Amino acid sequence: MDQATARRVLMVAYHFPPLRGSSGVQRTLRFCRYLPEFGWTPLVLTTGERAYEDIDDASRAEIPPGLAVRRAFALNTARHLSIANRFPRILAIPDRWVTWFAAGVVTGLAMIRASRPRAIFSTYPIATAHLIGLALHRLTGLPWIADFRDPMAQVGYPRDPRIWRSFRWIEQRALTGAKRSLFTSPGAIRDYRATYPAVPADRFVLLENGYDEEAFAGIEARTAVTDASGGRSPLVILHSGIVYPSERDPTPFFAALGALKRTGALSAADVEFRFRASANDDLLRSLAEREGVTDLVSVRPSIPYREALAEMVNADGLLLMQAANCNSQIPAKAYEYVRAGRPILALTDAAGDTADLMRRAGVTSVAPLDSAREIASAVTTFVRQLRATSDSPSNDDFVSSCSRRERTRVLGRILDEVAFGESSVRH
Repeated sequence: MDQATARRVLMVAYHFPPLRGSSGVQRTLRFCRYLPEFGWTPLVLTTGERAYEDIDDASRAEIPPGLAVRRAFALNTARHLSIANRFPRILAIPDRWVTWFAAGVVTGLAMIRASRPRAIFSTYPIATAHLIGLALHRLTGLPWIADFRDPMAQVGYPRDPRIWRSFRWIEQRALTGAKRSLFTSPGAIRDYRATYPAVPADRFVLLENGYDEEAFAGIEARTAVTDASGGRSPLVILHSGIVYPSERDPTPFFAALGALKRTGALSAADVEFRFRASANDDLLRSLAEREGVTDLVSVRPSIPYREALAEMVNADGLLLMQAANCNSQIPAKAYEYVRAGRPILALTDAAGDTADLMRRAGVTSVAPLDSAREIASAVTTFVRQLRATSDSPSNDDFVSSCSRRERTRVLGRILDEVAFGESSVRH
């Protein structure tokens, strides 16, 4: 394939290895891994490693061999340009990585001249990535795809009005200038279409997150473990990942555990609720102490990605939390939960997109995150069901459709459409 006919796409992404601990890393990384299967060669424009707050050296091995990756100069304003933890706010609009913009545009133009990609893809967060995508689109005329892993300008977020205005400015230009805007949930599309009714409907495209089948390769579920007396050990119900104080407020859940323990309905001999890599360990410990359930709850540190997946596969049950104020969002780990094949207790609003995903996956244990009473009832039923059977409802076709390879197949189709006007399914 010569330069004139090559199908290359420039992907602008802050979240990329060796950055540690973001589902956004996996989304872009897996697109890069699988796009060649569907006729597209990715080129990655990301930041210099100095801009990353936490580096996982082992993750470098996940970058596909031969993938072209260029790292443009960038600083974290809060870390590199502050004195006594103070810095000019203008240096953090739209975000703390705005220094990436100038070098990113220059580096991106050089990559475009050298490799002649047919499209530009940028992914938010971080907002500066969309700024770079916008600038490169305007300077080159290449079609642009804007990926919204999360909503940008929301009611009350960002709190700083100057940052909010910058988010809205970027958002407006992305929605009106990009050939396609990608969203990870149906609710996000509904919200954005209501906000931007003049934008043609076909520019809003659902491209959910997913799981990577290769990451699960070789991970096998253990057999049930018995204790020294011959009985079964306490059930392990796992919450893997961040517990946000608002978006995943665990307070009613801990209140429910406290009530169940006080009535004798639940004890440490029955179950261990394990929180892995919560990023808010002190909050969880304080809630457990307040409700008197420290013996029911364990708070564990982060572990490497593959180990985290193995822990999901080997847990007796999985706990998912998503508040009603995030009804238009789906936690990225929900798809890994679905692939892990363990029973899931979903504490989320029944009207939200997370609950809809759970229903499609065959999950029936759903209760609102803000009701301690309903959570207590759901926990009791869930534990009883786990004791009765370890099987999880399984829809193999649905699970397969959630793989990142299948998501990338859709992205390949979208690239064909925006770059060549091909609407038929080639892949």
